[in-house]
Amino acid sequence: MAETVLITGITGQDGSYLAELLLEKGYSVHGLVRRSSTENLQRIQHLVEHDRLTLHYGDLTDGGGLTRLVGDLKPDEVYNLAAQSHVKVSFDIPDYTTDVTAVGAVRLLEAIRTAGVKTRYYQASSSEMFGKVRETPQTELTPFHPRSPYGCAKVYAHWITVNFRESYNMHACSGILFNHESPRRGETFVTRKISLAVARIKAGLQDKLYLGNLDAKRDWGYAKEYVEAMWRMLQQDEPDDYVIATGETHSVRDFCVAAFSHVGLNWEEYVQTDEAYHRPAEVDLLLGDPAKAREQLGWEPGTTFEGLVKLMVDEDLKLVGQGG
Repeated sequence: MAETVLITGITGQDGSYLAELLLEKGYSVHGLVRRSSTENLQRIQHLVEHDRLTLHYGDLTDGGGLTRLVGDLKPDEVYNLAAQSHVKVSFDIPDYTTDVTAVGAVRLLEAIRTAGVKTRYYQASSSEMFGKVRETPQTELTPFHPRSPYGCAKVYAHWITVNFRESYNMHACSGILFNHESPRRGETFVTRKISLAVARIKAGLQDKLYLGNLDAKRDWGYAKEYVEAMWRMLQQDEPDDYVIATGETHSVRDFCVAAFSHVGLNWEEYVQTDEAYHRPAEVDLLLGDPAKAREQLGWEPGTTFEGLVKLMVDEDLKLVGQGG
C-alpha cells in the first residue's frame, strides 16, 4: 500500500516539484489548497488528474480544519511548505505573515500531536532567519538575526519544530533552505522578475527593468533539486536540521549580467534601481555551508549558478513566444 503524504503549500514552487517527486516515488499525495476566487493551480495543473493526487481546501489559519484533515488522512509524512513567503510584502502585512508562517506551523504540529499519528514532519525553514549574519558561511549552528517579519516568523516556526521534537519525541525536521529558484518562481521574486524581464525585453515587450539593491548577495540553487533534500531528511532514522545550499554566493547584479548576456544584451542599458524596492532592513549577504547535508543525506546541488540563470531565461523566452 502506498505511503500517504500531506503537503501544505502544494500550489507553490517547492510544493509542485515535491508533489512530482513523491508521485514518482509511489506516494499517495494529498495537498492543502487555499480557497480563492481565482484558480491557483497553475504549477500543478499537469498533476491534477493523477490518480494518487488528492487536493483538500484548507488553510494554516484554521487549526480545527487541520486537526480533522490530519486525523482523517493519518499521513506517514507531512511537509509544511505553506507560508506568506514574500520578504518585502511581510513588512506590509506583518500580522498575517506571522499568523500563517509562524502560528500556522504550531497549528499543524498540534494537529499531528493531538491526532496521535506517527508522522514524520518537515518544516520549511529559511536562510532569511540568519538575516544580519553573525558568521560566513552560515551553518546549522549559526545564530539567527532575522531582518523582516517573514524572517522572524520563520525563526519561531523553526524553534517550535525543535520544541515539538524534544518535548513529544516527534520525528520533526527543519530544512534551512537558502534561495532556490526555478521557472516556477513567482514573478515578484527578484530572480524571476529578472529572467522574465530579459525575455520580454528581448521580445520587444518591455523597455526597462526596475530593481532594488543590486549589491545584495544570495546563495542561489535550483528548487527542483532542493525538494529532493527535503524528502531525504524524512528518510533518516533520527530527525535533525540541515542547511541546504550551494556554498556559492552571487549578487543581484551578477544575476542581471548572466541573464542579459545569455540573450546578447548589455544589462546596464536596461536595468535601473528604484528606492521603492528597497526593504526597511536589508539582508546583505547569505552563504550557506551544505557540508552536513552532503555528509549525512548524500545530497548536493547539481546545477551551477550560470546553468540556473540560463534555464530560467530560456523558459521565459518560451513563455513570451521567443524560445524554441
